[in-house]
Amino acid sequence: MFAGSAACVVVTLCITIGIGTSFAGAGGVNTAGFGASGAAASEDASQTESLGAASDTGVRESSQLSNSAQRDITKGIETIEAKEEADRIAAEEAARAEEEAKIQAAAEKRAEQEANNPPAIDLSEVDFTVGKEAFIEEWTARIDAYLAGSPLAGQGVTFATAAWDNGVDPRWSPAISNTESSKGAVCFLPYNAWGWGDKSFSSWEEAINTHVSGLAAGYGQTITYWAAKKYCPPNYDHWFESTLSEMQSI
Repeated sequence: MFAGSAACVVVTLCITIGIGTSFAGAGGVNTAGFGASGAAASEDASQTESLGAASDTGVRESSQLSNSAQRDITKGIETIEAKEEADRIAAEEAARAEEEAKIQAAAEKRAEQEANNPPAIDLSEVDFTVGKEAFIEEWTARIDAYLAGSPLAGQGVTFATAAWDNGVDPRWSPAISNTESSKGAVCFLPYNAWGWGDKSFSSWEEAINTHVSGLAAGYGQTITYWAAKKYCPPNYDHWFESTLSEMQSI
């Protein structure tokens, strides 16, 4: 009987110990599980804080870049405006220098021609020192009046501008057009009112510019007896007198 009781006690102790161990194991598992969840939550919080900090940093950097870009653009605009102003001033100075050079060249050409081939007409009316704008305005009006009613009517500004550009008496080419073709009424070739070689032209503007530059290159600044001999060798006396008379009427 005592042996059986002892056996029962042993079994009971074993069961008790087993149950305790089970509960202890279960408690350990749960504790470990709760510990892992806490760590994960802590890590998530850290990552959130890091993302938030990074976001704040990104916003600040974006703002700084925006401000920097705005400042750079402003400086760029100021640089462009300064360059444009400098270019404008340089262009005006270049135009002024070109005009002064034209005046000087015309004066030198006149002096040379007067020394070698005295002009047959008073050049005092042709004043290049007044400047381009005033020169063209004056001679446009005078030449237009002279050419009124002819095929060359309205080309005063073309004659005046070509005369300025080449330093030539603005009356010369219009007067020759009368001597050679009655101011363009009888042209032996299209738009050639000056008996100018064997050339045809596509417009009065092209023809006038070609003729005036040709006078400057080969005949001088204005009409001379020498120029008449070169321009119309067979009948230079009549050509000279007729052309000179027309020039004096402009």
